[in-house]
Amino acid sequence: MNEITSRYLPADDAQRRQLHNEIHARPSARVRLPALIVYVAVLNAGISREQEWQHLCRLPGHADLTSDKLGGNFLRLRCDGYTVKWERHTEFTRYSIVQALPADAAWGADLPELASHVAVGTEWLRGIPGQTMAAIQLAMLPEGMQDADLLSKAQAWLGQGAIIGSRMGNTSEGQSHSCLLTHFRIGEDGFERMLVLAPVHTSEGRAGRISQRVLELETYRLMALRGLPVAKALSPVLSQAEAQLADITARLEHKQDGDQSLLDDLVGLAARVERATAEHGYRFSATRAYDRLVSERIAELRERPLAGTQTVGEFMQRRLSPAMATVVATSQRLTALSERVARASALLRTRVDIATETQNQQLLEKLTRGQDLQLRLQSTVEGLSIAAISYYVVSLVLYGAKALNKLGLPLNPEVAAGLSIPIVLWGVWKTVQRIHARIHSQG
Repeated sequence: MNEITSRYLPADDAQRRQLHNEIHARPSARVRLPALIVYVAVLNAGISREQEWQHLCRLPGHADLTSDKLGGNFLRLRCDGYTVKWERHTEFTRYSIVQALPADAAWGADLPELASHVAVGTEWLRGIPGQTMAAIQLAMLPEGMQDADLLSKAQAWLGQGAIIGSRMGNTSEGQSHSCLLTHFRIGEDGFERMLVLAPVHTSEGRAGRISQRVLELETYRLMALRGLPVAKALSPVLSQAEAQLADITARLEHKQDGDQSLLDDLVGLAARVERATAEHGYRFSATRAYDRLVSERIAELRERPLAGTQTVGEFMQRRLSPAMATVVATSQRLTALSERVARASALLRTRVDIATETQNQQLLEKLTRGQDLQLRLQSTVEGLSIAAISYYVVSLVLYGAKALNKLGLPLNPEVAAGLSIPIVLWGVWKTVQRIHARIHSQG
């Protein structure tokens, strides 16, 4: 039902407010530096909102949280000294815990312990419903950007692995507003580590936007890569299907088998291809969508090279692009195979139609010959019928003449019967012709 919300405007469309507020549905957090963001994204297939709501109710001070708060797919809960952000998406749900950075994790620390310092507690973190898809410990420090030993200190903080990083953004003074460093490796505690260095005067809003872009970039990268195992597993299936289609096409060309055998093989192949399309079509489409989001987030970082390291964009180009190309090629291969099966089916259908028309033509010719024979037989029967009827009529004339002769009339019965034969034949023949004419006129 439309609602009147302004005396200056017509009634609102039922979806106006919902669509308008969609742009504000997932605002970025406000992060005060130095901060630690513990981020976990879990696949939510088979996980209901009820389960996630019950888990959020376990947070201190939120036992009275109502389930309707989760209706908008976004919720930020303030706890004592930290915040928890919940976001539900189509395939995954992500939880972000924003808290103060532990004292022993400051700039210059050597692989600091972070998992045990998570504000929500390890039990709550482990109990998140779903299967872990991404887990990141993002530290944001208001120092270190101009440090001469930046890479060596970052290596010590992040742990083993080649450092990937860049300076990000472009301020009004032409300077970068932050620096991102990571190695995209999963540590012994199950988390990836990322480090963002920013100036002391960095605002809470800017720090929140930086963290959102960095975390979304890694999340969408991993979601995009979910299509790669599917593509690899499907490749031998497609190779087998293509070989079978080539064999069917060759048999169709050389007329080696009957139409029914070819049709059975082709229908079975078409069913397998359509099943593969139905099972994996969404995954391939989602992979392309996530890949576009990764490219957008990289563009938003506005990276500048950091001497001695690859930028995130370069790393993604070298590592992610081949995987995406494999997925796209497999998707196109599946589509092309489906089209080729359809064309082979059309060829077989054409051959069957031609064969059917030939059989119909032969059947019509047989029916025509049968009708001719039937007409000839009918004419013969009609001739015999005329003779038989005439015989009976002449017999009646003979008996009639004999009866008149007995009554005293001077009449020779045999002569009368013989003289009536031509007249009877002509009369019977004429009667048959009139019957034919009446039937034709009615038809």
